Amino acid sequence: MSIAQVRFPRGRQFALTWGIPEHFGGMTAAMLHRSRAFVREGDTSLSVLTLDDRPDYTELEWRLRAEGQLTDRMRLLNIWDWMREHGVRPKAGTHARAEPLAPQDGDDVRMRDGVVVCRMRNGGTDDASADRFRDDGSLLMTDRAHDGRRSVVFYDTSGKPVRSWKSVWAVYRYWLDALTEGKRSFLIVDSKTAARFVHTYRRDNVVTMHLLHGSHRRAGGSAKLRASRKDSIEHADGYDALVALTERQRQDLRDDGVSAHAIFAIPNGREATPTVPSAAHKRGRGIMLASLTKRKRVDHAIRAIARVRERGFDVTLDVHGDGPERERLQTLIAELGVADAVSLLPFDAHAAARFADADFSLLSSTAEGQPLVLVEAMAYGCIPISYDIQYGPADMIAHGRNGFLADDGDIESLVRGILAEQSLPAEQVARMRRRATLHSQRYADTVVCRRWARAMEIALERKRTRHAGDVSAFVRMRKSIGRTKRRVQRVTGLDR
Repeated sequence: MSIAQVRFPRGRQFALTWGIPEHFGGMTAAMLHRSRAFVREGDTSLSVLTLDDRPDYTELEWRLRAEGQLTDRMRLLNIWDWMREHGVRPKAGTHARAEPLAPQDGDDVRMRDGVVVCRMRNGGTDDASADRFRDDGSLLMTDRAHDGRRSVVFYDTSGKPVRSWKSVWAVYRYWLDALTEGKRSFLIVDSKTAARFVHTYRRDNVVTMHLLHGSHRRAGGSAKLRASRKDSIEHADGYDALVALTERQRQDLRDDGVSAHAIFAIPNGREATPTVPSAAHKRGRGIMLASLTKRKRVDHAIRAIARVRERGFDVTLDVHGDGPERERLQTLIAELGVADAVSLLPFDAHAAARFADADFSLLSSTAEGQPLVLVEAMAYGCIPISYDIQYGPADMIAHGRNGFLADDGDIESLVRGILAEQSLPAEQVARMRRRATLHSQRYADTVVCRRWARAMEIALERKRTRHAGDVSAFVRMRKSIGRTKRRVQRVTGLDR
């Protein structure tokens, strides 16, 4: 039995996201990493929850375990697969049966072992339908939306309707209640899509914490809210805590008048990486880990490399990632004549190890929450060169000391950063690599998990306080003394 390095408050641990993409990075990778760290550092168990209709979760779970993404004492639970296995509690009353959808061209159909497990049909605004089935083909659930009204009906194995809800969010809340069983629980919500319903999920026994993986503001320094974040931010008081990845974003949330009960700044963590000698890094070799989307602005990095080469510096760039911009970027590489210097490589779950022999890394996104790739690069001693965007780079990079910051969106400024790094003498580059590696230690899993544990304690305490209005001051004082005593015991080890 392992000894916990971190003392989380007593309670069940859950991480909620919308789904697990086939090739994931960013938010999903960070969520799974944090979950593994909780289990390892806190000697606890944790369930990863998903809400999508992916039909192959059984195979996916085995694959994630084989890759080390899921470890012992971690479970992967999907709401619809869980309902196929466990069913729901019947509820007295009349539940109107809906006829299953007759197959049509254009339906979104999900199959498992030759059996349809989900059929979805989008009939336009406020008019959508879905049927879900068990593995034996029997009807599990019908979901109908029409003219602003919704009806979700669950059927037993005989086809009898036994429970209904007026929204799919109510189904989600039912599931969470079934999983938490009235026990104290901590629910970290990573997905902004899933977060839209969680602010309506208020239970005395569940502490809800929404982690913002991206900027809540529009790109370009605007103070206006992103459309995708607007709902969560405007209903921030529905969560017990908001968590930003950087102190800068935490302060911006406060400046924007966010009314969350508590706002914390907790960065993404990382596992220990081997120390890499400075000589292992090949001068001029650049690396970039990014999905090939417009938001990542990979074309800026390619243009910057082309300009640096025009000025006589033999630099190269390997871009690891997939996405819809691949063809356009490949055309740009050909037009700029840098096909021998810039390579678009496929997504690789272990690409971060390439930081070990790369000279510098580039980040050219429009916005981030906290770019974990910067931490990974610095941990290996790969010098980061990044646009100064919201959020993250300025919190990690001390310009000219452990990396370089470039003006947001200014390709020529990015060029100057690369030129500055390439012009440094060897001994100065070695010092910069050491500083980068040292700074990355602030993001070690043990350090980050302790910050999470403290945030959970504070959020739990504030939740208790908000629900203590009908309790006498004397009773509240006795409970407070008891909680303080237990914290002291955890710190000193007297409760072991």
